[in-house]
Amino acid sequence: MRIFVLGNGNRPGVQDEADRLLPFLQERADVAAFDLFGEKDLAAESADLALVLGGDGAILRAARQMGYRQTPVLGVNLGKLGFLADLSPEELREVFPRVVQGDYRVTWHMMFECLIQGPGQGRTCLGLNEVTIQSGWPFHMVELELFVDGEAVLRFGGDGLIVSTPVGSTAHNLSAGGPILGQDLSAFVITPVCPHTLTNRPVVDSADRTYTIAVRRASEGTTLVVDGQELFPLTAEQSVIVRRAPVTFGLARVAGRSYYHTLRDKLGWGTGPFYRPEPPRTAGAGGA
Repeated sequence: MRIFVLGNGNRPGVQDEADRLLPFLQERADVAAFDLFGEKDLAAESADLALVLGGDGAILRAARQMGYRQTPVLGVNLGKLGFLADLSPEELREVFPRVVQGDYRVTWHMMFECLIQGPGQGRTCLGLNEVTIQSGWPFHMVELELFVDGEAVLRFGGDGLIVSTPVGSTAHNLSAGGPILGQDLSAFVITPVCPHTLTNRPVVDSADRTYTIAVRRASEGTTLVVDGQELFPLTAEQSVIVRRAPVTFGLARVAGRSYYHTLRDKLGWGTGPFYRPEPPRTAGAGGA
């Protein structure tokens, strides 16, 4: 098996853990690329699996680093939550011999392309989680208009707007009150951030559509944020186009790890309230 070993070397502990893991991995697989700082162009490399050390942010960066030649990712959590990176280093050592033998499954998830149009722009970005347009200093409201396949569907003032993939629905979208989507859906969720209205609510729509967000009024710090990591300043003369990317992101999981297991384990989803235990009944109690 050929593997990439990627990660966020700026996060405390990642470099040390990578140094400990590397001899173990090299004994069992062919390490085609080792890069903890996003310095290598992986478009010229090929591998069966990308092992990503860090947190979910490291996986988002690795997905963009691989660009339009995606390799399935197996995440090792050295961060805080680890929603996508759900194996500990100890668990990796335990399951990796089985992984080398092909004992894992890959689920493929949609990615997006984001194009900035207007004066001084024309760049296309690839992402996995979400596109966010948000206000910044001096923190005045932004005014945005959303078009779906060219049709005007929404105009509002507020703190911003999120267009999220199903994978990203448990990130910024969830914090802003948006719904959780099944990760295998082909859809976007559009979530206004603090809209100054009583009527705007999140909407789920097809990933086969094209979403254009026109900035009608912006403060100086209005910013486009891709996957919470790449930032681009926006002005009132610009617009942002979001559409499904022609490539998909592969997430590798080992046996016993499912999406709903992760929702329960990481987010506490679907768990009941903590009821106070009732005192035991005594003989003769509960009469008329």
